[in-house]
Amino acid sequence: MKYLLNGLLFSLVLSLVGCAPDSPDAGQVCPDDYLDFSARDDQFTGGINMIPIQTPKGTFKVWTKRVGNNPTMKVLLLHGGPGATHELYACADGFFPQEGIEYIYYDQLGSYYSDQPSDTSLWTIERFVEEVEQVRQALGLDNSNFYLLGQSWGGILALEYALKYQQNLKGLIISNMMSSIPEYNQYAKDVLGPQMDPAVLAEVMEMEAKEDFGNPRYQELLFEHHYTEHVLRLPQAEWPEAINRTFKHLNPEVYVYMQGYSEFGISGNATLKDWDRKADLPSVAVPTLTVGSQYDTMDPKHMEWMASQFPKGRYLNCPNGSHFSQYDDQQNYFKGVISFIKDVNAGKL
Repeated sequence: MKYLLNGLLFSLVLSLVGCAPDSPDAGQVCPDDYLDFSARDDQFTGGINMIPIQTPKGTFKVWTKRVGNNPTMKVLLLHGGPGATHELYACADGFFPQEGIEYIYYDQLGSYYSDQPSDTSLWTIERFVEEVEQVRQALGLDNSNFYLLGQSWGGILALEYALKYQQNLKGLIISNMMSSIPEYNQYAKDVLGPQMDPAVLAEVMEMEAKEDFGNPRYQELLFEHHYTEHVLRLPQAEWPEAINRTFKHLNPEVYVYMQGYSEFGISGNATLKDWDRKADLPSVAVPTLTVGSQYDTMDPKHMEWMASQFPKGRYLNCPNGSHFSQYDDQQNYFKGVISFIKDVNAGKL
């Protein structure tokens, strides 16, 4: 009996030490607490909240889903597109929970799981920034816990949010996005285009010149010669189901209005074509991680340069990745992102 009691006491002490708030692993939470929704007002919906957003054109609702509980590490995920969905980051389920990191999926206004008003006046950077701020307030995020992770267009949105509301942030992650669309266009023209077979490139450029974007041949060539090289480096038949769902759910009105039809840069009347924030990077004082990938549609050297411009910048290189490096260089991607979040949480950056 004595040995049994001693064993039980030892196990109890271990469990208390492992979950102690002053544990060396900053931000550590007990597994039972991480998965406990009993004290949350979204238990009924499994973490899903439809958040009302005030806009110049009325009130709409956007879809969010919180996973886990952690009082000091909460990551809001901003998807790309514009007009794509949170499904781009479905793979976060395989990495953040075991690290005790709380994370929030979020479909921006116009995206599949949120309201989809048909009004191009809503598709501006400034309005999207105010939307993110309203989502932050609704979820109770602040500079003691709020990490903002944006990829591609989401990286533009994350940077723009930080430039206006950085006082609300604990950490910023800009993934696979340059700070200048004109420089991205130049990279697409000078680097990406020449990597394609000249005959294929000529055919693609001819269809773009004719604005024949609905031609099935256009998508066929892009998937075979561009997407599987620079967007997700897997044969199309092996693309994750969540990525295929994202493409299926893409809102073309938002995407084309802001990004345009072309996959070789942003041109025409697309509203993002002149966006450039290079000169403003030093004004972002919060710890910031930039993520670049060797085979990305975006220039990885530019992302590395961006990290050097932030006062508390860090660069994560994904040597095997492309634009969706959270999938095709997954181990490097999540290891680097998680290390950044935990280092900021521990006051190391």
